[in-house]
Amino acid sequence: MNSEILLAELQFKAVRSSGAGGQNVNKVASKAVLTWDVQASQAVGAQEKIQIMEKLAARISNEGVLQISSEADRSQLKNRTNAEKKLLRLVAQALEVPKPRKATNIPFSVKMERLAAKKSKSEIKQNRRKPNF
Repeated sequence: MNSEILLAELQFKAVRSSGAGGQNVNKVASKAVLTWDVQASQAVGAQEKIQIMEKLAARISNEGVLQISSEADRSQLKNRTNAEKKLLRLVAQALEVPKPRKATNIPFSVKMERLAAKKSKSEIKQNRRKPNF
């Protein structure tokens, strides 16, 4: 993944933000909406595109466009940089290859301890019962 090319491919749109800001909210478009066309991207290879499409399927539209918005700050520039950071973090997580799980066996001593604990608990409960004459 080439992050410089990826950042050059991004398209931004400023939208009116909800939330705090008073009268300023009604006048200024401070929310940044970032769109990235995953299908047409030159920043990632074909195999990486497949991986991104699979991992981020819930966030990607049918046209293959990933949309991220940020409205945490009152500044449009800060929201834009936040959206870029979000995108880079998401793509990096999607491209991360998980470590293969190594199957382990439960040690024999642990199994015996568990059975001994079960037995002692059972005996305690047996001793609580009324005697059966």
